Amino acid sequence: MMTAVTTILDAQGLTKAFDGHIVLRGVDLQIHEGESVAVMGPSGSGKSTLLYNISGMDTMTSGHVTFAGQDLTGLSQKQLARLRLTTMGFIFQHIHLLKNLCLLDNVVLPAYLAGLAPRDDLNDRAMALMERTGVAELANRDVSEASGGQLQRVGICRALINQPKILFGDEPTGALNSTAAAEIMDILGELNAEGTTIMLVTHDPKVAARTDRVLYMVDGQIVGDREQGRYTGADLDQRHAEVTQWLLQQGF
Repeated sequence: MMTAVTTILDAQGLTKAFDGHIVLRGVDLQIHEGESVAVMGPSGSGKSTLLYNISGMDTMTSGHVTFAGQDLTGLSQKQLARLRLTTMGFIFQHIHLLKNLCLLDNVVLPAYLAGLAPRDDLNDRAMALMERTGVAELANRDVSEASGGQLQRVGICRALINQPKILFGDEPTGALNSTAAAEIMDILGELNAEGTTIMLVTHDPKVAARTDRVLYMVDGQIVGDREQGRYTGADLDQRHAEVTQWLLQQGF
């Protein structure tokens, strides 16, 4: 018996213009629940702009975006902020943590602002996430007392604290060495295997090789869409080679 596929995010005719310059050109995109998707393309192709617009972080010029059955187009900025806080998680290339808070409090902060549970429960959940990602011993440390890879793990914990339906990443491994990047992708792969939907903007074919699907953008349009199935952990070199070859065919 086949499992029904549920679309968690649906963009139709999405456009974005800055000062007359068109950055997104009528993008249509569907992401299914539980998918992991990498978005690639040359600099200026619209990758990050696409992520920011479909997540409601930026305002689209025209088009419609539906997330988890809700049309984002008509929502106010306050409503969008609440939706992002409670149903989406974000990981960026450079993690923006508050230097006046310890790492545990940085993880807890989004959940505290959302007001979804008592503080003691939030602390317990944050510590469980930090245990899972290998940074629990840093819970009471300052931001300056952790490495880049450790801070990225803390950022993942913070992104997961409200149990989001989708996790967005904008070059989440871009500032890390190859070992730390692989460790971060291992964590994201585990989360995806457990059902978390993931969408990543990346320039790294090794990152893309670990996802179910790779989108390629040029001049604000999706011009390539590669379905490659779930990464099992045993075939990374082969998948990396296949993604690299596909990207060369796209002109990357």
